[in-house]
Amino acid sequence: MTAALFLVLLFGAVPVSIVLAMTAISYIQQSGNTVLFDSFAQQMFAGTENYGLLAIPLFMLTGELMNEGGMTKRLVNAARVLVGGFRGGLVWINLLANMFMAAIIGSAVSQIAVMSRAMVPAMEREGYDRGFAAATTAAGGLLAPVIPPSMLFVIYGVLAQIPIGDMFLAGILPGLLMAGSFFIVVTLIGLAAEFPKGEWMSAREAVAAILAALPAALIPVAIIGGIVMGIATPTESAAVASLIAFLLGWLVYGELRPSHLAALFRRTAQNASLVIFMVAAANVFGWVVIYEAIPQKLAALITSLTSDPFVFLLIVMGALLLVGMLIDGIAALILVTPILLPIATGDYGISPFQFGVVISINLALGLLTPPVGVGLYIAASMSEVKPTAIFGALWPFLVAVVLVLLAVCYWPSLSLALIG
Repeated sequence: MTAALFLVLLFGAVPVSIVLAMTAISYIQQSGNTVLFDSFAQQMFAGTENYGLLAIPLFMLTGELMNEGGMTKRLVNAARVLVGGFRGGLVWINLLANMFMAAIIGSAVSQIAVMSRAMVPAMEREGYDRGFAAATTAAGGLLAPVIPPSMLFVIYGVLAQIPIGDMFLAGILPGLLMAGSFFIVVTLIGLAAEFPKGEWMSAREAVAAILAALPAALIPVAIIGGIVMGIATPTESAAVASLIAFLLGWLVYGELRPSHLAALFRRTAQNASLVIFMVAAANVFGWVVIYEAIPQKLAALITSLTSDPFVFLLIVMGALLLVGMLIDGIAALILVTPILLPIATGDYGISPFQFGVVISINLALGLLTPPVGVGLYIAASMSEVKPTAIFGALWPFLVAVVLVLLAVCYWPSLSLALIG
């Protein structure tokens, strides 16, 4: 009965946080152990009692401050200095700017929305097909959940009870691999489609663009540098990055006013509260999952099929691709981590850091695949182009992500090499 309710609510488009809470309530009712209702609220609150979760609203706030303070367009201009003269230069600029933004925003959905507004019209003006421009921008957004800081990594680190800073380090090499594979894809497409030739900036323009972007570059340096050097936790780095973004937007670039902060704080609070409430509901759902010994039962089934960790990860990849097609990435992460992580670490000896990277890339892939494909529809909405037109140009990028994902599954060192 509880499982049936879970599926009905999930596929009935009920918000996932409500699905998780209602499933737990149904289980308690069905079990007859109604005394558990007395600790229901306590379990939900306990799900939010983690210092690492504070990084989520702080990273969201950093992204809002950057957009409002004019830092996004200056980073795009800096990317133009580095790759703008190549054939198809604006495509390279798009991907490189997405790399810069991935090291700041941490959310694929937010990044796709921001960069679609900035890059798609510019690419169309230079003669690129609008569907291809939107596809390139959407693909670049896939870097956000992998290149740190990543919101998925923060939530996974909380759920898995592992250091979030180390989780960030685990994503650096896979993120760079993904970016590299995208550059290869656009190079091959460019040779076939004969992209327009780009133009290099003059020396004076290049110097001006780099100098204008240098203050904005302090933000990813503060985030990643603080974590890698052990100066600050991810949460502290996010707070410092927010302060730097505000000061730069206000005092250096002059595009942000203190009067804007109320609206920024309101948007950040609304977006962050959705995520935090989902984590709280997931804590109650995980309570039910553990009580019912679902990971142990599933482990018995999977281990009867294979004892090879790589084959297990392939099974997980297939399952998560389906899950990611139907459910938002954060919601899916919250659903599957309590079930699959104990199997991966306990029965197959897979590092929780490697497993976290695999899950995150897999679920990011689902953002751009039908029938749900939240990122796909956001790119379509922001670019005013049909989702089918975007997907038709997007598939080479998705193939590249799958190849990187297979490499991360097969070679654990790709995600573990930078962790001390």
